[in-house]
Amino acid sequence: MEVSFLGTGAGMPSKQRNTSSLVINLAAEEEGYWMVDCGEATQHQLLHTTIKPRKINKIFITHLHGDHIFGLPGFLGSRSFLGGDEPLDIYGPPGLNEWLMTTMRLTKTHLTYTLRVHEITEGILFENDHFTVTAKQLQHVIPSYGFRLEQKPLLGKLLIEKAVAAGVPKGPLLQKLKQGEDIILEDGTVVRSQDVTGDPQKGFILTVLGDTSFCEASIELARQADLVIHEATFDSEMGKLAADYGHSTIVEAASVAKMAGANALIANHISARFLPGDLALLLEQGQAVFPNLFIANDFSKYALQDGRVIEL
Repeated sequence: MEVSFLGTGAGMPSKQRNTSSLVINLAAEEEGYWMVDCGEATQHQLLHTTIKPRKINKIFITHLHGDHIFGLPGFLGSRSFLGGDEPLDIYGPPGLNEWLMTTMRLTKTHLTYTLRVHEITEGILFENDHFTVTAKQLQHVIPSYGFRLEQKPLLGKLLIEKAVAAGVPKGPLLQKLKQGEDIILEDGTVVRSQDVTGDPQKGFILTVLGDTSFCEASIELARQADLVIHEATFDSEMGKLAADYGHSTIVEAASVAKMAGANALIANHISARFLPGDLALLLEQGQAVFPNLFIANDFSKYALQDGRVIEL
């Protein structure tokens, strides 16, 4: 699993940071690419990456503020122009469908693919063979959601020596055992997958939070997560301002990760008042509470490998 940040700013674009968007690369997990938020000029940011719009098959919108959705109509149209023909599912707060359909109707935007807009409430958004995605409402000035992506347990590794000892020949039967299927050999012997594979492996948990003040819902979504992505609009000196506008300081973001027992934290949604030279102080404030903390910049890329978050 990899996360690419396309926009890490707050409110409006600046010279250093575009508005909010990130892409989760789940190709290795057989789920393609999922986007979270699509602020203004997100498709421009994609041009500087290897991510193809037609590869994105799910979009999660945290809330309906412009810096999180104004890039969506353009992205949807360009996905058609660039050969996208696979269905696209969008999950977001009530009102998203009306806004999108009105925009596309008035601009006569034609899509070459099926667009499915799911207006969400708290609870499980969807579940398939690989993942469960859950949403909770956070604490912002308008309804804003956080998302918890839980990968289901992975099949244990094939113990090749045991399989061979059981009489399984090399070839497709080994693959079936690896995929959890029991097999029958030519002599009628039944070989059970569980007898020749290791214990199931724990899947990862990724939490992505929309704009929010410090709140219990953030902690619940981040509980025991391998990686939490949390806004950090302000520094520790601006706690009142953060609360007034429904945002968080970097210390509050770090406190959420600590209280949730998370493994790693990436802070984003950084106010334009903080220039590149200010990031060291922000990082110091956050790491004093939660040491395994990163601050994302536009085009930052992180991977989850063997339970550790590394910057690529």
